[in-house]
Amino acid sequence: MKPQVSIIMGSTSDLPVMEGAARILNDFEIPFEMNALSAHRTPEEVERFAKGAYGRGIKVIIAAAGMAAHLPGVIAAMTPLPVIGVPINASLDGLDSLLAIVQMPPGIPVATVAINGSGNAAILAAQIIASGDQEIMDRLIAFKESLKVKIVEANAELSKVKFPFKTN
Repeated sequence: MKPQVSIIMGSTSDLPVMEGAARILNDFEIPFEMNALSAHRTPEEVERFAKGAYGRGIKVIIAAAGMAAHLPGVIAAMTPLPVIGVPINASLDGLDSLLAIVQMPPGIPVATVAINGSGNAAILAAQIIASGDQEIMDRLIAFKESLKVKIVEANAELSKVKFPFKTN
């Protein structure tokens, strides 16, 4: 089994957030790998990874970083693959990470999800892969339908909540 998605985090302290992406990719049955690489502490390894990812069959890279959140952008600068950045709430409520990841120069895009939004990063990666894989597309369609069912069920539960002035 060869990985199609690479989950990269700047530090293993990001793992509690990035496990959300791993769970979703696992649920969609998309093979993935997880590694810790630092744009600041291991720049040579980051370069080797980024330049070699396409040749290894990776289709999408999910890169998480907090504080000086350069990892997604550095990877995006060295690969033709789509990179999805996950800002980690490590300081300043994660706003520093969000701004560092989303404010990329022209020609070096990084798709960016919400702070600690690794689940959405995995869904976006699945959507990218699904554009050329009908099985993944079918799983995504079923997943989106399940979201509708959850809201319908939640709304039905709300109808049971009683207040003297609640009208529905």
